[in-house]
Amino acid sequence: MDLLGQPLGFFDYLTFVAIILGLVAIMAVVMFVMGLPGRIAIKRNHPHAEAVKIMGWMGFLAVVPWVHAFMWAFHPSMTVDIRRFPEEEREEILKEIARLKGETGNAPKGGEHA
Repeated sequence: MDLLGQPLGFFDYLTFVAIILGLVAIMAVVMFVMGLPGRIAIKRNHPHAEAVKIMGWMGFLAVVPWVHAFMWAFHPSMTVDIRRFPEEEREEILKEIARLKGETGNAPKGGEHA
């Protein structure tokens, strides 16, 4: 096979492999950064962790929504559903966090809330 009239050698193929590995590494970093707000929110037991996670993935291309999701992941928002008492609300948040983490079974009762 010829490339621009020159035969392809060992270093040409090595260059192609290096380019492909570089692109894979860049994609891995981008995927890590896109999911960062959601992972932070889940780790901090944020009551809106799922919304932060979705906003982190969906808002990455526009940058501003991703930055907002990143800040929101650290915001210590306190949401109380008026249909439940605060203790019941805390238990529901912990169940939702356990679901987002992929854990099965019941979430621990009374855990720490960020």
